[in-house]
Amino acid sequence: MKIAIYGRVLNENFYDSFNELLQKMKAHKVEIIIYEPLYDSVVNKLPFELNISGVFNSHYDIDDVDFMFSIGGDGTFLETSSLVRNKNIPIVGINTGRLGFLSDIPSDKISEAIDNFFDKNFTIEKRTLLQLDTDKKLFSDSKYALNDVTIHKKEATSLITIHVYINNEYLNSYWADGLIVSTPTGSTAYSMSLGGPIVVPNSENFIITPIASHNLTVRPIVINDNNELRIKVEGRSEKFSVSLDSKSMLIDSTVELTIKKAPFSVNVLKFKNNSFFTTLRNKLMWGIDKRN
Repeated sequence: MKIAIYGRVLNENFYDSFNELLQKMKAHKVEIIIYEPLYDSVVNKLPFELNISGVFNSHYDIDDVDFMFSIGGDGTFLETSSLVRNKNIPIVGINTGRLGFLSDIPSDKISEAIDNFFDKNFTIEKRTLLQLDTDKKLFSDSKYALNDVTIHKKEATSLITIHVYINNEYLNSYWADGLIVSTPTGSTAYSMSLGGPIVVPNSENFIITPIASHNLTVRPIVINDNNELRIKVEGRSEKFSVSLDSKSMLIDSTVELTIKKAPFSVNVLKFKNNSFFTTLRNKLMWGIDKRN
């Protein structure tokens, strides 16, 4: 078995857990490679020797990897999914951040999680990705988002008008600060903070959520993910911002956006005690009675 480890940085309080993770993998004769920037940031700081097989830098270096471990918060997990893309490599999220909705294995549960991993006490969930297409071929070959595609105004004062078409049928013109097109995975992220619904991962839907709409009657809408969205933006500024999860850039207002379901999905490893509904209750305190 070959396992890749991705992360940005490691906090000192995670060193012991990281060592435990590596030792358990070595005990099972696992070949380990580490993201090179992470390796460079910790190799001279760790109080133990990093006995690994090598490093990797990009999507093209992980063809023979069986599992990808993401160490960090949910932002790190999103970066990991962007790195994996269509490789069908299951992602295991270890949380060293704050909320940890996607990276849902806490640091103090690593030993238990790794035991369950090698005992195969887990399931693999397939998560839908969004694909963004433009005539300018923006974002190159990294034009996918696990959480959402977000359109946002550039200027702090003036609103933008966002014209949305579904399968070339006119839906609405949003006069707002922006618009979010979210997957079910992203329904618990930015979209939820703006009043969007929580949608279970296997529901095969997209959520369209306006950001600070000027029209009080405009509400989020849920559509089937077999639809294709076409979006045009206009406003006083010649540019607006487009984000795919953690990737963003300014785009000229003449550019038309097409958003659709990607032709592949991301595999997310879930242990039996970390289901979506369990995570809702534990992380978002969903349904907890605060009257006591």
